[in-house]
Amino acid sequence: MRRQSEHMADYRSALDRLAEGGVVYPCFCTRRDIQREIAKAGQAPHGPDGPLYPGTCRGLSLDQRQARVAAGEPHALRLDAVKAVTLAGPLVWRELGEGQAGDDVVAEPLSLGDVVLARKDVPTSYHLAVTLDDALQGVTLVTRGEDLRHATHIHRLLQALLDLPVPLWRHHRLLLDEAGQRLAKRHDALSLRRLRENGKSAAEVRALAGFPD
Repeated sequence: MRRQSEHMADYRSALDRLAEGGVVYPCFCTRRDIQREIAKAGQAPHGPDGPLYPGTCRGLSLDQRQARVAAGEPHALRLDAVKAVTLAGPLVWRELGEGQAGDDVVAEPLSLGDVVLARKDVPTSYHLAVTLDDALQGVTLVTRGEDLRHATHIHRLLQALLDLPVPLWRHHRLLLDEAGQRLAKRHDALSLRRLRENGKSAAEVRALAGFPD
């Protein structure tokens, strides 16, 4: 099993390569700074997770960036999405469906804006880590929930920028409770083990998951 905490050098190397390509920049904004800039703009572009980062630090000069980093200012590393898309060109991924050979999906990474790739306290983000992990482990089919489909736009871009192999994808429907909320540990959703311990039969568990008899 690959433990991400044991492979920070891999993520650092990938970040260095992206920086050399000119598609990464330091962002010194706090969450409050970002909220203030969004409010000032009136109507900010929205992505799947809410308003997109307004690009406040994107326009800093190289001297300004270096001086603030050298001064020890806390910062994150963001992907310059516009530069990255220009460099990578048009991209697609192959999405497998129920009983289908698959369809090409046009990647639209600009819909997520300048995503964070690393922070001082966490030297990699979900986007960078899973993209690199999939490639280094030889994954040929990425299977994730429908709620993570939007992240694939960024993952496909990172693959192109880092010259990584491109797998197939399959995004499956989510298991929901009676209120339509996604089953997850954070919501204290019951696990399969708990359901069986509570007396549910295998057939009943399959029925709860929506599988036919």
